[in-house]
Amino acid sequence: MHQSVLAYGRSRYLWAALAVCATAIGAYVLDSPGVPRNGGTWLGYTLGTLGAVLILWLMSFGIRKRAYASQAGTVQGWLSAHIYLGVSLLVVVTLHTGFQVGWNIHTLAYVLLWIVVASGVFGVLVYLRYPRLLSSNRGSQTKDQLLSDLADLDARCLRVTAGMPPEFGEALLANRDRTLLGGTAFALLAGQDRSQILLPVVGGATVLYQALPNPDQSALLDWLGQRLAASSDGGVSRQLQELLGLVGARRTLLGRLRRDAQLKAWLEVWLYVHVPLSFGLLAALIAHVLSVFIYW
Repeated sequence: MHQSVLAYGRSRYLWAALAVCATAIGAYVLDSPGVPRNGGTWLGYTLGTLGAVLILWLMSFGIRKRAYASQAGTVQGWLSAHIYLGVSLLVVVTLHTGFQVGWNIHTLAYVLLWIVVASGVFGVLVYLRYPRLLSSNRGSQTKDQLLSDLADLDARCLRVTAGMPPEFGEALLANRDRTLLGGTAFALLAGQDRSQILLPVVGGATVLYQALPNPDQSALLDWLGQRLAASSDGGVSRQLQELLGLVGARRTLLGRLRRDAQLKAWLEVWLYVHVPLSFGLLAALIAHVLSVFIYW
């Protein structure tokens, strides 16, 4: 989705939503029910019926989106209407309540409506911004190409360590195997790096290894820098400098891959709120309507 969704058909659905809001507000202002305004007046019933119809129609977007052979308008047009009329629903339903709320099923439906619409607005903002960020982060490469570059860097690192003391090969191998891309939902959304590495802590005949956090390759880069500073062997020093360059490039590439996963997670996570709560809203709406007809 891109900016043209909001401007679809010269913003026809924006004007339609504004017309719905203006009509509802005008009727509310002109109405004189003679009792405290509430959903039980003729205007309350009218606005409530309009709100219920809009909710049912908005939920039908999921069906239209998957009906690939449908001739009932374009998906882009339906989406534009879904956005604008969804926001106008807040005005219609708020006026339907007469600004009366309480601890009951009616207010529950009203609160769920606000949450569903707010999550939808958040989704619009995400889809307007994040695809461009995703494309910019990847450059001209696909995710598979980035992963291929990562595998190539790992292979080059291991080739460099082939002629070095064994702890370097062990460290670079552990770095490859303990690098994490993804993880929990929170780690994805926050872009956290929970990678680890095994580094030698005792030299000599027996080398002991300790698992250490290695976010952004920091632990490995620090260890290689320390070994370079302590090295008196020209050949090993050159190999360490090459490793530092390769691991630095690996850190940059991992940052791009992690950012890619983070952006894709944000593109999807709002749906885990919007869709289930939409069905919760539908259930609350049905309970609201039934309670009105049974108890009023």
